[in-house]
Amino acid sequence: MDIVVNLDVMMARRKMSLNELSRQVGISNVNLSILKTGKAKGIRFDTLAAICRVLQCQPGDILEYVETSIAEEPFVV
Repeated sequence: MDIVVNLDVMMARRKMSLNELSRQVGISNVNLSILKTGKAKGIRFDTLAAICRVLQCQPGDILEYVETSIAEEPFVV
């Protein structure tokens, strides 16, 4: 995957639990957990903005582009 989600890092820096962030952002623990573990296929800009507002950070603090080598890419037929 080329996009790495560093939500857990930002939550740790702010000493905020998943439950607290979920409550303040207004999305379910399950959806926030999916995002935190990097299993989400996408994120709405308004959700990203709400997370950034609560964590007092920028989107680039949460999402990071990491180039993967061709050897790491899954082979799809």
